[in-house]
Amino acid sequence: MNATERIIEANGIRIHVAEQGSGPLVLLCHGFPESWYSWRHQLQALAEAGFHAVAPDMRGYGDTDRPVEIERYTLFHLVGDMVGVLDALGEKSAVIVGHDWGAPVAWHAALMRPDRFRAVVGLSVPYRPRRSTAPTSVMSQNADALFYQLYFQAPGVAEAELEADARVSLRKILFSGSGDVPRRNPGGSSSSVGMVPRDGGFLTRMPNPERLPGWLADADIDFYVRQFQRSGFRGGLNWYRNIDRNWELMAPYAGASVSVPALYMAGDLDLVVAFPRMKEVIADLARYIPQLRGTIMLPGCGHWTQQERPQEVSRAIIDFLRAL
Repeated sequence: MNATERIIEANGIRIHVAEQGSGPLVLLCHGFPESWYSWRHQLQALAEAGFHAVAPDMRGYGDTDRPVEIERYTLFHLVGDMVGVLDALGEKSAVIVGHDWGAPVAWHAALMRPDRFRAVVGLSVPYRPRRSTAPTSVMSQNADALFYQLYFQAPGVAEAELEADARVSLRKILFSGSGDVPRRNPGGSSSSVGMVPRDGGFLTRMPNPERLPGWLADADIDFYVRQFQRSGFRGGLNWYRNIDRNWELMAPYAGASVSVPALYMAGDLDLVVAFPRMKEVIADLARYIPQLRGTIMLPGCGHWTQQERPQEVSRAIIDFLRAL
């Protein structure tokens, strides 16, 4: 049986969800630039394991509403959307799973509403406690290049680049973030990771593969292309434009711990893991997540964890769920 799709009303917007199975609710939050479709393998695996798996198109993506105003994409809006999904489904609680940008949504949902989110799984992006300075103030930049999250800040710039040819953009991004791309500098300096040349753009240094890796079919690219040709990239980029605003809003939670059972999983070739100071953050996770049940590093896996290693990721999530 395939996933079924519908539109629900939640937190003042219309949210498109794909769902499969029945049983305890597992909410799956995707990242950038993705879709509910990124969880296609887990929807089936979780359903077969006796769970009700629900994967929304997150705010700004796919068939979900995409408000114009940048300030309507804060973590409080995004966590509010997930609380609203639970309410719309008539569920008191869920386990929440997030990948890439969906991971901070999942971690903060568990942080803010442990009464509604009884456990959390984060893929790729670990939980980071609030730091003492605004995030963009410490992001790398020099005369030649700047960190990609800084490049994403100016409205319209990244949209123009990514929307010029959505197919090329998505092929480049999905391939370049994967464990299949030859790493020019494995284990080298983290200072160059994620840097965008000032005389180019986000895609400039990314190869467009002649052949897609085995985990990604032409039909998968076709699906993503249709999604982004319809929605554009602005909604997803607006998440990045709230990084400093999120930092300001999260002041009441400074030093707070994620109190529910948790699992962290990433590919050892994920570029996020290679970001400056990230290895220390991962090694220190248990300090801010006292119920951390494990840290899983998948050898040879890149950024697109649940698509590159679907069976291993599904198995780890299901084992974690059954042990709760």
